Amino acid sequence: MYKTGLMPDEVTYSAVLDVYAKLGKVEEVMSLYERGRASGWKPDEIAFAVLAKMFGEAGDYDGIKYVLQEMKSLGIQPNLVVYNSLLEALGKAGKPGLARSLFEEMVESGVSPNVKTLTALIKIYGKARWARDALQLWERMRLNGWPVDFILYNTLLSMCADLGLVEEAEKLFEDMKGSEKCKPDSWSYTAMLNIYGSGGSVDKAMVLFWEMSEAGVQLNVMGCTCLIQCLGRAKRIDDLVNVFEFAVENGVWPDDRLCGCLLSVVSYCDGKDASKVLACLERANKTLSAFVKVLSGDESTDFDALKEEFKRILSSTAVEARRPFCNCLIDICRNRNHHERAHELLYLGTLYGLYPGLHTKTEDEWRLNVRSLSVGAAHTALEEWMGTLAKIVQRKESLPALFSANTGSGNHKFSQGLGSAFASHVEKLAAPFTESEGKAGLFTATREDLVLWLQSRAPSSVTTA
Repeated sequence: MYKTGLMPDEVTYSAVLDVYAKLGKVEEVMSLYERGRASGWKPDEIAFAVLAKMFGEAGDYDGIKYVLQEMKSLGIQPNLVVYNSLLEALGKAGKPGLARSLFEEMVESGVSPNVKTLTALIKIYGKARWARDALQLWERMRLNGWPVDFILYNTLLSMCADLGLVEEAEKLFEDMKGSEKCKPDSWSYTAMLNIYGSGGSVDKAMVLFWEMSEAGVQLNVMGCTCLIQCLGRAKRIDDLVNVFEFAVENGVWPDDRLCGCLLSVVSYCDGKDASKVLACLERANKTLSAFVKVLSGDESTDFDALKEEFKRILSSTAVEARRPFCNCLIDICRNRNHHERAHELLYLGTLYGLYPGLHTKTEDEWRLNVRSLSVGAAHTALEEWMGTLAKIVQRKESLPALFSANTGSGNHKFSQGLGSAFASHVEKLAAPFTESEGKAGLFTATREDLVLWLQSRAPSSVTTA
């Protein structure tokens, strides 16, 4: 264009900026933008929407501020497209407060939000765990008659599920039932099953499940997983089997997450109940079921054979399900008093990268990080760590002043609390770890106290320091 003497106009600049932005070429975008501005080009709303989206994808908060400042300096009032792009950008940049302020500015300027605006803001509030703001926004939507669609309803329900807001979710669900255009769909029912399942409301979950079936709404694998997990915790194994069989017969094929759920139920079941759940697991994943039977039997299988079979299972399992599988398998071993097998599985899980960051060391502190472990796996990791430290004490090697174990503390209302189970195990062992008053889920012990405890547990093998 330049060679032929043609000068780019507003459309040309916006189009080329859009191409560069979609390719992620931030430097080229800014170079062209500044070149255009220097030549007298005045960007329009479309160009700024492109910039906002690009900075949003990168989570670049400084870039987002730059867009707002540029628009203000040029006296350009953002339109709906620009506001939506900026809101999505602020969400990705993790700035819920600024997103709220921008939304208020948008409404005050006379720009009415659309479904995309409201969905973006609800997602931002949900991610930030701003339940009150999200629910207040919902009330404003109802009062002002702002548009609502399936995606927005389901986003609200998912937020309620994440935050454990049962009553609020029930009201939303009833609103959907009374709506002419947004009747609950498969994802709506799944969110409610998740809420009831996480809260242990088994009867409500079962009523919803059969209501869903009668309404002709297709059950998906996520909803099936939520319900089976709930039934497993309540030890309603016959109902669990019925739900599993109904789901499979109606087109739901168990994925790794559902198999992990069944594996979890097996870990705390005994006798006939465990056999019933294992039968479901065998139908879903024969290899995994066979491996569980090996672990549940005698310990005659040698370590090398165990290692090869475990490796084969992991290679055919989705990456995100590998650690949960290993956690459940360790739990199964511990609950059946096969502690040596539990320690072998923890070793293999660590070997295959399932527990990165399990141990961290500084000059002043050694820490055991068990946030991603199950209760049984965390107990096993603590025992393994104590055994290693006992050997270090015996060899009279230097130790840091502080030892800590971090279980984390779940934000979810329905979190089961690894910390409390870990605290009970520490108490059972009479280990000198105490939970920090300032930080839930962090257990600490001094070098002096820990060494004395280790020596008292193995006086014949640990010499006095």
